[in-house]
Order: sequence, then structure tokens, then C-alpha cells
Amino acid sequence: MENQANKTTARIEVRDLTMAYGSFVIQRDLGFTVNSGDIFIVMGGSGCGKSTLLRHLVGLKEPAKGKVFFDKVSFWDSEPAGKNAIMRRFGVLYQSGALWSSMTLAENVALPLAEYTRLSPSQINELVSLKLALVGLAGFEEFYPSEISGGMCKRAGLARAMALDPDILFFDEPSAGLDPISARRLDELILELRDSLGATVVVVTHELASIFAIGNNSVFLDAETRTMTAAGDPKKLLAESSDPKIRSFLTRGEQ
Repeated sequence: MENQANKTTARIEVRDLTMAYGSFVIQRDLGFTVNSGDIFIVMGGSGCGKSTLLRHLVGLKEPAKGKVFFDKVSFWDSEPAGKNAIMRRFGVLYQSGALWSSMTLAENVALPLAEYTRLSPSQINELVSLKLALVGLAGFEEFYPSEISGGMCKRAGLARAMALDPDILFFDEPSAGLDPISARRLDELILELRDSLGATVVVVTHELASIFAIGNNSVFLDAETRTMTAAGDPKKLLAESSDPKIRSFLTRGEQ
């Protein structure tokens, strides 16, 4: 019920966004809203610019044109201190999990806490254990990434992304490289965390099972026209869209 109540609150607004590398335009004229409590899917075929859009949203690449607003504050028009304050509210899970192989899971999760807070070592250890327990990794604090499965590494990466209690989580292809069972468990975990933490989630993925299992809002990027061709609930797009590219993308494997 809480998510329904928050649904009209815009957490992220993208207006007239053009992404480019030099003179080469990746996508143009993007405009969409991510509401509070959404699990928002960035979808489209290979090479359409999904991960590039994520880089623009998390502050790693400035748009060629257009604006990105977080709670009505224009990110790229903000002073450096303002940008940093906004980015402190982000948690990011990269495609590889991006764990430091030379550090234990506890040390990986503790890294942002040691860097950005004034907590004591004992307080950090307590928080690290809590975050790992939230993702089902209680008791694995002293394991190294090489000693656990790919799905567990993704969950450890998620624990680190949540270390600073962000209210916006960004995931880049979270299910990439996982078997179907591990991918489904990760989807269930994302839903649980959204509901328990009240976070807003943006997920880049091309995995149909994940798109329909967790997504309630989305944008579809088309590589050929280099712009968005649809936005909204993926299930509704599947039921109502007459665009052959969108229908083909959302019905893969059904033929």
C-alpha cells in the first residue's frame, strides 16, 4: 500500500536528454519519470545505450543536452558539493559485482562506511554484519569473492551498494552470468529490499524474466532510431503496444 501512496512522487526526472560520445549520438530526446518506490527497468536491445544511460543517471557522464532531476533538483546544474550530496544517496551494483578480490566480503562492505562516515570500527562491523544478513550472507563475513558463487558475489555487491542506506539503488544487468534459479532469487531479493527499505530502484536489464517479475515502470530504448519508443509498465506494454520492435523484444522465446 505504501508504494501505491508514493507512486505520484517523482524521484528522478529525465528531460530532453541526449547522450553522445563526441559527435556520435547514442540516444536523443529522452524524457521519463521514475516515481518513488518504482522498480524502473531500462530495456532495449544490445548497443542501444542502456548502460550509458545509467552512467548519466549516477553522475559518471554529463549529457550532451538535457537535464536530470533528483527530487526536483537539477543534478548537472548543481555545484560540486550539491552533486556529491545527491550521489551520497545512491547505491550502485555494477554488472560484475565489482568486489575487491583481495578483500573479504566484510572488508568490501565496510569500505564505503570507513570512507564516508565517522563510525567506530565496532559500529562498522555491526553494520556490515547487518547488511550481509539482509542479503542472505550472514556468516560469510570472512570469505573472499573467489570462495563463493557468482550469485553470492552479486548479493555481496548489493550489500555494499546498501552500506550507506541509499534511497535510490541502480543495478546494471544484475542477473548477467547467473543461472535461472540464482537470477530469480536475486529478483526476489530486490523486491524485498524495495519493500522493506522504501528504496527506489533503477535496473538496466534485457532479461525478460526479471523485467516482468520486478518491473512496474520502464523505458524502451531503440538502437535504430536512437531514441525511446515507449515508457510505462512492461506488462502493460506487452498487452497494449502495437510497435513490432517492442512486441518482438517482450515476446522473445514465445514463438
